[in-house]
Amino acid sequence: MSNTYIQLPGGRVAVLGASTPFPPIDHALEEPNGLLAIGGDLSVERLLGAYAQGIFPWFSEGQPILWWSPGPRMVLYPEELKISRSLARRLKRRDYEIRADTAFRQVMQACARAPRPGQDGTWITEPMIDAYTRLHEAGYAHSTETWIDGKLAGGVYGIAIGRMFYGESMFHETANASKIAFVHLVHDLKARGFGLIDCQMKTAHLASLGAREIARKDFLQQLTELIQC
Repeated sequence: MSNTYIQLPGGRVAVLGASTPFPPIDHALEEPNGLLAIGGDLSVERLLGAYAQGIFPWFSEGQPILWWSPGPRMVLYPEELKISRSLARRLKRRDYEIRADTAFRQVMQACARAPRPGQDGTWITEPMIDAYTRLHEAGYAHSTETWIDGKLAGGVYGIAIGRMFYGESMFHETANASKIAFVHLVHDLKARGFGLIDCQMKTAHLASLGAREIARKDFLQQLTELIQC
């Protein structure tokens, strides 16, 4: 089934039905950066197909599902992780416990509540939480959690396909708890042979941890190789 399109100020955008495929990535708009399609659903099959092509959903309450593939793409190569001296000192204290996949939905809910400078509301809506919980139950979505004094203090969640990891969001209730979880996640991914962590969009926080931008075509080429492993 072929795509239908609607005209937006930045250009044409595909409208997805229940069984229509994503359009070619080079159809993504330059403004807003990377908007590729509207509609469809958040089924496990649709989400896995999207991530395998470098596409992710990002939309707010009251909006239709919006699908994105921005260029350039913010990524972190596990071997390029940067740990500041203050964070290194915090990691050495070892007054925390790292767990994996023990509170996936709680991590998503906490990420949804976390304040984001410059953002009004959250894209981590209840439909998104339900959809990614289904991905978690199917073995693709994972959380890395920092527990302090028996309480969930911070965490990060994302999607793993092959040796490719797609980071989605992180939160902290205690200072540096999200960074602690992130560092342990990156070390674990590196040990397991993962080649790339997708960080989606550029932020100063991610850059401070070693993430950098690469061209969309380079990202897609590496992704295609890594998801097959």
